[in-house]
Amino acid sequence: MFNNRDRWRVYKKVIVMFFLAVVALTVVQRGSINMVVPFELQRQARMDNSVGVEPVAVMEDKTFLGLKGFWKTNKQQPHPKVLPSIHEATFTVNSSPRTWDITSSNCSANLNLSSQDWFKGLEDNFKQFLLYRHCRFFPMLFNHPDRCSGEIYLLMVIKSVATQHDRREVIRKTWGKERVVDGKRIKTLFLLGTSSSKEEKANHQKLVEFENYIYGDILQWDFLDSFFNLTLKETHFLKWFHIYCPSVRYVFKGDDDVFVSVDNIIEYLENTNPNKDMFVGDVIFKAKPIRKKENKYYIPPALYNKTLYPPYAGGGGFLMDGSLVKRLYWVAETLELYPIDDVFLGMCLEILHITPIKHEAFKTFGLVKNKTSKLNREPCFFKSMIVVHKLLPSELMRMWNLVNSDLVCTHKVEIR
Repeated sequence: MFNNRDRWRVYKKVIVMFFLAVVALTVVQRGSINMVVPFELQRQARMDNSVGVEPVAVMEDKTFLGLKGFWKTNKQQPHPKVLPSIHEATFTVNSSPRTWDITSSNCSANLNLSSQDWFKGLEDNFKQFLLYRHCRFFPMLFNHPDRCSGEIYLLMVIKSVATQHDRREVIRKTWGKERVVDGKRIKTLFLLGTSSSKEEKANHQKLVEFENYIYGDILQWDFLDSFFNLTLKETHFLKWFHIYCPSVRYVFKGDDDVFVSVDNIIEYLENTNPNKDMFVGDVIFKAKPIRKKENKYYIPPALYNKTLYPPYAGGGGFLMDGSLVKRLYWVAETLELYPIDDVFLGMCLEILHITPIKHEAFKTFGLVKNKTSKLNREPCFFKSMIVVHKLLPSELMRMWNLVNSDLVCTHKVEIR
């Protein structure tokens, strides 16, 4: 028989053992919880390393691809206050790269094409184009992300080449001069590749460096400037815009030998109040691929076998909504490069189911067909236009001064 004292000792031991058991169980549970996250991260890291990519990149890609089930998945998580914030941050980073990420231009020819019969029959310039068509992006030599900082109403983007510094200089003094109109900021950029001639590359590149130092308005990439590479200039700008231009309302894109009326562009935008699909210019409908080899725009059937091109705007100058530029970037990534940049953009628009708008104030082939006609140099016609192509630097300066003088015209066309 236990006396009262023995019973108290037994109760005391039971209570102590129960207390120790509770403490031990609590420690074990906390330890297992704390180990879950490191273990999952380590496992994810091992999986990422096995495929040769960074862990964050893989998580971002999965989040982007699984966007439709994003919120549904989060509702099923045991800790909804934590996990959604992780996914939201990951998606934000993935949706917009923060910097130009191309640092090397090492890209070898696709020699698999060389043995194919259709390839052997092509002209040398098309062979060269196709051998390196997969080389889509190149490093930047000059970059100015600050050119797209803040709210910009109109970004003027001009395709140029290293040797044509005189054209860029005249544009800066005339229609490309940066200004603010009724609170609307207008900025200018020039797009360049590198000179194809070694002699030019050595001399003119130094001039470009000095020019860039003075004005800071040149974007230059490390690919050769050539007719076929104009499409590269297009895709590189689309990518650059996607990275650095979050708040640009409209974009004008044109050549460095055109006359442009910025006032008429603003008048058009204010009168029409265009939507996010706006793409307006000197649009060509039902154009046929040119099959005459002596023509600059010749395209062999092996490269394009359709009867007609999609509608496209002449590359001398066109106007588009800023949000459309970003969509064009994503679409361009899905297409193989095409040697005619105007048509390539038309192909992108076709995928987006957007028909470009033809406007009579865009004259990328001159005011009238007769190149020798005096009407092509009539300042009152220029005063009513948005874009007129093409003029030499001296002609552009003269016309700009005439149009912006006390010019009296009998009729001013309203830009709509």
